[in-house]
Amino acid sequence: MSKSSLYVVATPIGNRADFTSRALDVLRQADVIAAEDTRVTGLLLKHYAISTPMISLREHNERGMAEKLVARMQAGEVVAQVSDAGTPAISDPGAVLVATAHAAGIRVVPIPGASALTTALSAAGFTAAHALFYGFLPPKSGQRKSELAALAQSPYQIVFYEAPHRILECLADLVEVLGADRQAVLCRELTKTFETIRRDSLAGLHAFVASDSNQQRGECVVVIDAAPEQERADGAEFDAVLQPLVEELPVKQAVAIAMRITGAPRNTLYERALQLKDNKS
Repeated sequence: MSKSSLYVVATPIGNRADFTSRALDVLRQADVIAAEDTRVTGLLLKHYAISTPMISLREHNERGMAEKLVARMQAGEVVAQVSDAGTPAISDPGAVLVATAHAAGIRVVPIPGASALTTALSAAGFTAAHALFYGFLPPKSGQRKSELAALAQSPYQIVFYEAPHRILECLADLVEVLGADRQAVLCRELTKTFETIRRDSLAGLHAFVASDSNQQRGECVVVIDAAPEQERADGAEFDAVLQPLVEELPVKQAVAIAMRITGAPRNTLYERALQLKDNKS
């Protein structure tokens, strides 16, 4: 191991057998482990008889703690960073420490391993060549639907993380905004004892989760298939409505009115409105 370095270590997302031997070696040899929750990581370390001291690095203290850890690395120590499960900085704390280390000229060494993102994608079976990782959607339905509307015609697979107490209402919003027939995969409790991987329409997934309270427990990943080609229109068919609106109103207001009139997706109208505005100027 290199001294004065930051090792970003992936830990299992469920099944402890998914821990790599390299990750275990790093955690044993590091001077300190920066953990999202020392209680969670403590149980993992105990299982592997690792006694390396830990320090808490959470979202609320990450900026201040990053400076302290960088100072320790500049003094020659090795810091290993872990989150509660999976890969740090992927919808988890970690990015601030990594950025601070880079800025200070500290070597950053990723130790790859488990990730709910790649695990879910590998089990989805969708053939779109590209994928968009969106992380967590907003917790409130109105904001969530607004962001989903902007993604409705994406040509990419889209991956969301969701908390168990929100999965049912999230699926309901997905049905409303993306359509009942859009294909998706629900991955719940990946690699754990009660793992669920179910591929169905969004309406089918919503009905499945609504009918079984057990499916409303545990961490969830939802993979949405790319929008069908026929749904990805360029918006030109709405020019008769948009053109007079963008001539008189700001784009955002023009699009809001056009949505009410046409029922078309917001992002289609918004992109077309920008084109019309540019052509006018």
